[in-house]
Amino acid sequence: MRKKKVEILAPAGSYESMVAAVNAGADAVYIGGSRFGARAYANNLDEEAMLNAIDYVHLHGCRLYMTVNTLVKEKEFSGLYDYLNPYYRQGLDAAIIQDLGVFSYFKEHFPQLALHASTQMTITGVNGAKLLKELGASRVVTARELSLEEIRQIHDQVDIEIESFVHGALCYCYSGQCLMSSLIGGRSGNRGRCAQTCRLPYEVKQGSASLNRKDEKYVLSLKDLCTLELIPDMLEAGIDSLKIEGRMKSPRYTAGVVSVYRKYVDKYLQNGREGYQVEASDRKLLLDLFDRGGFSDGYYRNHNGRHMMALKEKPAFREGNQPLFDYLDRTYVEAARQEPIKGKVCLNVGEPSSLALSAAGKEGVEIQVTGQEVQPARNQPITEEKLRTQVCKTGGTPFFFEQLETEIRGNAFLPVQALNELRRSGLEMLERKILSSYRRDAGKEEKQKADRIQVRNTHPMGITALADRKELIPRLLLVEGIERIYLDSCGIGSEEWEALASAVRNSGKECFLALPQIFRKEAEEYFLKERERFIKAGFEGCLIRSLEEIRFFRKQMGYGGRFVFDSNLYAWNGQASELLKELGASEQTLPLELNARELEETGCSGKELVVYGRLPVMVSAQCINRTVGGCDRKEKVLQLKDRLGKEFPVKNHCRFCYNTIYNIAPLSLLEQKEQVCRLSPERIRLQFTLETPEQAEKIARTFVAAFAGGDSLSLPGEYTKGHFRRGVE
Repeated sequence: MRKKKVEILAPAGSYESMVAAVNAGADAVYIGGSRFGARAYANNLDEEAMLNAIDYVHLHGCRLYMTVNTLVKEKEFSGLYDYLNPYYRQGLDAAIIQDLGVFSYFKEHFPQLALHASTQMTITGVNGAKLLKELGASRVVTARELSLEEIRQIHDQVDIEIESFVHGALCYCYSGQCLMSSLIGGRSGNRGRCAQTCRLPYEVKQGSASLNRKDEKYVLSLKDLCTLELIPDMLEAGIDSLKIEGRMKSPRYTAGVVSVYRKYVDKYLQNGREGYQVEASDRKLLLDLFDRGGFSDGYYRNHNGRHMMALKEKPAFREGNQPLFDYLDRTYVEAARQEPIKGKVCLNVGEPSSLALSAAGKEGVEIQVTGQEVQPARNQPITEEKLRTQVCKTGGTPFFFEQLETEIRGNAFLPVQALNELRRSGLEMLERKILSSYRRDAGKEEKQKADRIQVRNTHPMGITALADRKELIPRLLLVEGIERIYLDSCGIGSEEWEALASAVRNSGKECFLALPQIFRKEAEEYFLKERERFIKAGFEGCLIRSLEEIRFFRKQMGYGGRFVFDSNLYAWNGQASELLKELGASEQTLPLELNARELEETGCSGKELVVYGRLPVMVSAQCINRTVGGCDRKEKVLQLKDRLGKEFPVKNHCRFCYNTIYNIAPLSLLEQKEQVCRLSPERIRLQFTLETPEQAEKIARTFVAAFAGGDSLSLPGEYTKGHFRRGVE
């Protein structure tokens, strides 16, 4: 087993929060700059403040990780080098990244920078961690939903650092898989602008019946995570970095939470499990800082559960613990932290004054400066006490003297101003010496790239259809213009694969298997068990919806067919698209949050565009059915009714144990046929999830007729254009 050094990683939404975190005992902080960070509404740092922050943490023996964890549009890519290069040169310790294009770009241009795979990448197991390790990641930030056992498996099988959340807010959706805020209000979580729709009240309905009580409307709002009791288990499972959530919270909150976790991590590291017990007063302290309705220990010991949900509205007002707040402000937020140094000051008459300094605990960090020549005293020579007092005045600097030797030879005299200058120049030189070890040369400059040539298809666009139930297949096979059928493995079991795939091929169409959007233990065990049926079905390809599935199906399933990467394996820019090709994508699905102009800039050649279907707005390990009624392992469709009376359909996928919440209305780009044709994707896709077989056939025939050159048509009912016209910020 690898020997680990445990890290407490603190959030910082401002410079003040960063200082408070360091003062409270954090080993590292993560913070956003002015662009590309997943907390667009935090008090993120401008360039000067970020450069100062990098130096501040390094002077105090800590590390700074910068969040570059949003998806980046093609037109924004040209600004990445100039944005990051100053921080890279200053000594930035790592970048936390979601976008695979940004990841490969940083790997190429900033080779000495550690790259951390954001939780937005939805890493849920060994295969995803191995993939990121091979790409060059030094650390993965695991999905919040993982159990301790799943984390232990990553630790045992992959030589990569593991960072996991231990305290703070929990999202209802797997991070990186949420489009709810985006599709409702245009505020994309993938761009750091989440509107927190999961914190709103909803009525759960089945037909006309209401399933949740009137005082339990907050069915998507999870209690905050608190894992003090689990610290021994988490560290023994192999977690290297204990990550605290809260970049939108105050410096006081950051300081308080960090100080408590520092206390218990140190307690375990010093004494092990013996006598490890969490004091009730410390849990109360954390609740006094923020209380959404109590804490839970998250997913580490439970796959999901009602006990994790807040259910009730957060109190509008709670009386604050002012003595606690004052203590935190005084001790951490407003305090000036100083590091111990050792020194020797020498005053010898007729020689230059000198000061030698060394940083305590940092081998080799030593400097010596000389100052004004020491004069013979005319009246009173300087005393050792006065010399020591003057040199030790280090207020306003990062240092204090842990030890200071003095040497005076002869009746020495040196003006106070000269002593101050000697001290100042010595401390400045020591600071430069410490920071110099972090400095780097500039990154590898960009070569001038030619504009990407957008190749347009010269043949008609193909049309594909995804079906989530076997009942849809016979009707879709009647539609001649459909060239490929995706069988959704969430709703179509292995016992049906061979017969359905044969029927699809006999109708002259390709048959692909659509894999689950979340790929964890349940999915891995299922596909290994059904490997023979999978091979017999002879699928021409698979629709890949998780980074986990790439290695699993190539290595463990031995599958050599084609891979179509779905829209949630985001390719918002050409660099990401190129990396996905290297990872095995024979085809890619265009992103759902880019508008038509942005899709054109990214390039649509050889790619598939979803033009119809209920788009998934949330994919969750939680289960609405279980929350309101208990787990009966029966798949069904419920509705979430919001405050405006809009209803979101919800499906529980029991085979792989996750929920999908779908958009209020289906996407339809039928009326945008001309724009779609101008983009010239390789294929367009129809996705059927809630439609009856008759509805699916009618919709498919309408799209086939329209895109085969027929008149522009429309569909009856309510539809959305998604982001095809508006996009996201």
